[in-house]
Amino acid sequence: MTATYTREYWEARLVSLSLEGRCFINGEHRHAVSGKTFVRPRPMDGKPGAVLARGEAADVEAAVLSARKVFEAGVWRLKEPSEKKRIMLRWAKLIRAHAEELALLETLDVGKPVLASLNVDVRLCADGIQYYAEMIDKLYDEIAPTGPNARALVRKVPLGVIGAITPWNYPMIIDCWKLGPAIAAGNSVVLKPAEQSSLSAIRLASLAVEAGLPPGVFNVVTGYGEEAGKPLALHMDVDMIAFTGSTAVGKLIMEYAAQSNIKRVALELGGKSPLVVFADADLDAAASAVAWGCFYNSGETCHASTRLLVQRSVQERLIEKIEAVTRNDIMLAHPFEPSAQIGALVEQGHMDKVLGLIAAGEREGARRAFGAERVLSETGGYYISPGVFVDMTNDMSLARQEIFGPVLAAIPFDTEEEALRIANDTIYGLAGAVFTRDMDRAHRFSEALHAGTVWINTYDMSNFATPFGGFKQSGFGRDRSVHAIDKYCDYKTIWQQFG
Repeated sequence: MTATYTREYWEARLVSLSLEGRCFINGEHRHAVSGKTFVRPRPMDGKPGAVLARGEAADVEAAVLSARKVFEAGVWRLKEPSEKKRIMLRWAKLIRAHAEELALLETLDVGKPVLASLNVDVRLCADGIQYYAEMIDKLYDEIAPTGPNARALVRKVPLGVIGAITPWNYPMIIDCWKLGPAIAAGNSVVLKPAEQSSLSAIRLASLAVEAGLPPGVFNVVTGYGEEAGKPLALHMDVDMIAFTGSTAVGKLIMEYAAQSNIKRVALELGGKSPLVVFADADLDAAASAVAWGCFYNSGETCHASTRLLVQRSVQERLIEKIEAVTRNDIMLAHPFEPSAQIGALVEQGHMDKVLGLIAAGEREGARRAFGAERVLSETGGYYISPGVFVDMTNDMSLARQEIFGPVLAAIPFDTEEEALRIANDTIYGLAGAVFTRDMDRAHRFSEALHAGTVWINTYDMSNFATPFGGFKQSGFGRDRSVHAIDKYCDYKTIWQQFG
């Protein structure tokens, strides 16, 4: 942490910050065709935020047309791989050069601590663009085995125009998960960010053009899901939709794809991830993993460890340790405070939803161990303290619904078989973890857990080399890793006959 990063420092930066809220289409900022705008309150204090273009079908049409023209012209798709790599590396460098600006934009939109935006979100966004830039000149075609009188070239070719619809919880990180592999593969992209988190996406697009990305390769249409996201998903000239968000909206995306041109779909959806702690586990390590895994980013994380399955004999001790970690290490404060590890929830409506689920859980018999209450209301912001509910069963709403807030559901079990049954008793399959000193059980359990990512004696470890995505109603397709490029491409076989 740099000593200059005080609350006063960020307040001073805010005064001179440019809040560009127009769409970005064909390399330039544009007002919505209708001239409509919208304003969202800032999560940290409820004050009015930036004025944003309220894009609709006409704006999506302009963005898709721009993306299609540049794709067909081949000005990016057919560019020398080494030059594409240099441009994307310059883009990553510009993201790092504008890190403070981007972090402040992110925090204004979503309410997370600005130092988390700076040290995690901006850093990982730049790292993601760099990762896929470095991959561009390392992608090879194949020669299939054939007889001596023929040759079959198997080429991996870009799909064309990608529609990306991204959420508000980690905007820059998830944007780069889509943009990096899609653009590296040679596609053009139309990004519809969540209406809650448009500012950083707009700035990323302008920095991309500054780095040398041809206008039209990366476009941004801001607005509401029904007005801008739906037309993008229904557009007949969009070849694929890459979506991260709720399972309910993911189902709509699949419907829109079928109703239009049977476009490809990749979905990274919700989760209700179990973290299973056996009696022989290191309880201090487990308590830290549970608390940070559930409460980081105010619980607004798709793979948050919101279901704690704990062996009954150590339940009371583990809850005490989780409370100690939460109170001593996970500071909730105004996002500009250097001490803040978690900040505000994204908006009033979401805070009300979380509080409503908490109230429903109590009516069903869940017992509050600590926290899970609205705090700092005098600021005008949307803050809920991290909290734990105990005496729960897996059929309670707090154990089944993706609350997307800092609320942990603790469910006791007695046997390994019971723990596995409860862990897999969910519509989701995004992530999970097991804590035990018995490595035979750890591997047996992790293999049997239905989830796209499973951790053993840790939580939330990741890097760009590992794919991320889910099973069941957590979606399909993978972000991150070399495998992410595959979904933005298709295979084309070219036969040549000799003699």
